[in-house]
Order: sequence, then structure tokens, then C-alpha cells
Amino acid sequence: MNQQEIVQKTAAYIEKEFSGDSSGHDWWHIYRVWKNSITICEHEKADRFIVQLAALLHDLDDWKFNETGDETPLRARAWLDSCNVEIPIADRICEIITHISYKGANVENKMKSLEGFIVQDADRLDAIGAIGIGRAFAYGGYKNRPMYDPGSTPQKHVTFEQYKNSKSATINHFYEKLLLLKDMMNTETAKRIAEQRHEVMVAFLDQFMNEWEGRDIN
Repeated sequence: MNQQEIVQKTAAYIEKEFSGDSSGHDWWHIYRVWKNSITICEHEKADRFIVQLAALLHDLDDWKFNETGDETPLRARAWLDSCNVEIPIADRICEIITHISYKGANVENKMKSLEGFIVQDADRLDAIGAIGIGRAFAYGGYKNRPMYDPGSTPQKHVTFEQYKNSKSATINHFYEKLLLLKDMMNTETAKRIAEQRHEVMVAFLDQFMNEWEGRDIN
């Protein structure tokens, strides 16, 4: 198979694997990350093949959806091997997948490559703005979390374990992660896109609290 055939075969495989998801990490999330990665890649001049495969496979071994909480990209590696992707390229893709996830406000980002920065940015862009708001509540419902708990204050997690084990309300998630992402974007392209999406979330939170406290009722 040539590179484009591998990408299309991978897309078909991932669509099948994630078509039934209701947590906000479904096929359409991956599709958006894939397409946004390509757009950012065109501006940033990176390896398009690596970017596309990393984007398509980035949630296959996500710690949020396996019993061990591990992020070792075992399934992604097996898939790349089955497609006869060259080992050095597969290694770079798996390294991106390993480091792509947000792991806490005060946890170091270990991503190193331009391709990794691009896919990480595309993934984070899909976590903010109007779609990010929808995904946050979809995931909160999936995890049986309340929308908002006035008695629970947001936490700035200093370790991945703290972040991973958090069970706070969805509104807290905005302050623990989503509102922080604008300033964590890696590429200039993503930074520009993130500005407007960030403002959408700020306006939403203002409106949410006004409605919660009844301040919008005259």
C-alpha cells in the first residue's frame, strides 16, 4: 500500500471502532482532529503522513477508556505493523500518541516533534469553543458527573495521577483544563484559532452562572 491507501484504510478502521461512542470521543471528534491537523500541517510545513496517522490513531489507546489507565499505544502499534508502516515512522507516530493527552495544569508537556505539536493542537482545538462545550457535557454525562457543584472548587492538578483520578463537576473542567488550553497551543496557526474559541467559552460560562443564580431574570 502507498501512504494515501494506508491513511484511508486507517480512517475506515477508526470510523468503525469509534462509531458507537457517546463520550465526545467518537469518530466525528477524530475526523475533526484529522482534518484540522491537515490544515495546520499545510501552514506549518510538517510531515503530512505522520500527522494524519497520528491524528487518526490518537484516541485508540486513550487512558480514559481502558481499565488500566495506561497510555502505551499497543493497539496503534499493532495497527501500524499490520499496515507495514516503516518502523522509524511508526515509532514517531507512537511517540506522538503517548504524549498527546493533557495531563494536568502543572504537568510538563513532553511532546517534542512539530508533527506532534500539530496533532496535539488539533486535538485541543476540538476541546474548546462551541464543540468543546458540547463535548465537555457529553463526557460529564458519560461519567455520571454533575454539571455544576457550587461546593466544589476547581483544582490545578500538579500530577497526572491527580488529574486522572479527578471526579469533579463539568463546569470545574473548564477551569481545570479547557480555559487553559488557549495559552498551551504550540503552533502559531492553532494560537490564532484558539483565541475566538476561548471567547466563546468565556461567554458561555458567564451566561451559565447568570442562569444558575437567576441573575438573568428581570
